Amino acid sequence: MRVAMYYNNRDIRIEELPVPEIGPGELLLRIHACGICGSDVMQWYRITKAPVVLGHEIAAEVVEIGQGVEGYAPGDRVVASHHVPCNTCRLCLRGHHTACDTLRKTRFDPGGFSEFVRLPAINVDRGVYRIPEELSWEEACFAEPLACVLRGQRMAAVTAGDTVTVLGCGVAGLLHVALACALGATRVTAVDVNEDRLETARRFGADAGIHAQDDVSAQIRRINDGRLSDKVLVCTGAKSANETALRLVERGGTVLFFAPTDPGVTIEMSINEVFFGNDIALTTSYAGSPADHVMALDLIRAGRVRVKEMISHRLGLGETARGFRLVEEARDSLKVIIEPQR
Repeated sequence: MRVAMYYNNRDIRIEELPVPEIGPGELLLRIHACGICGSDVMQWYRITKAPVVLGHEIAAEVVEIGQGVEGYAPGDRVVASHHVPCNTCRLCLRGHHTACDTLRKTRFDPGGFSEFVRLPAINVDRGVYRIPEELSWEEACFAEPLACVLRGQRMAAVTAGDTVTVLGCGVAGLLHVALACALGATRVTAVDVNEDRLETARRFGADAGIHAQDDVSAQIRRINDGRLSDKVLVCTGAKSANETALRLVERGGTVLFFAPTDPGVTIEMSINEVFFGNDIALTTSYAGSPADHVMALDLIRAGRVRVKEMISHRLGLGETARGFRLVEEARDSLKVIIEPQR
């Protein structure tokens, strides 16, 4: 089978690997769509594992079933989690599935930028979700990133009536904008350095778009009747955005750090400013739980989060290197999807 083998962001080669052989409890999937995630192009994060086949935002067809697997048949349309929790450790039982040691160790064989993937038994047991009939392959592969966004907003306790500011309007930021609107946020403000992305954020429900070089806090106060934002969601690793977030949150509010920075980046903050009279919560979120994947598919199916409109490029497996360049440069692309069967 053909795979897109990652050596670095500028060296991705189409190579041949044997179709994986499955064992008891496992599934063999034919990949029909796999989105390129922003984390896929974080070279510092990926390079230590190279050469490797990346890709985890998959929508696939079941083609072979291992001994003992029940409930699936060839031809079934599914999405699958590449990381799955044990569901039994203290962290899982306390609702922190994505902090589970097992989740950090589980993965596909190989990644989704390939024609076929072997799904290990643990993933089959707790990380496969049927694609609703109404959804296309490309819409379904948004289940994983939207699941991550769902967990992030749950950690930030985004609720109806909140005012929300989203820093960074790449795909993750757009999903946060759309989800906050779906959850009933009173006002959603998008902040970015790119005017085109701000306009796109408005299209997905943002009430206002503010250029990051403007006086963001003053504009938010103007939009929010003199107040800052109840929830500030940071969807970029830029140091300036992480520092700005702390100046945009209202008393009693929450800042969600949803993206990693480059290695070694730190930000200064005054504990006193956060502490005295402000009652501000700072939180992070990584990945999504199984329940988040189920809800993500439901939201996409219901049209509450319009993911199809976020797709800018659909490329064959042979164009994976071009797809990585598009995502890394972040100029003329939003969601780039690789279709290995093309």
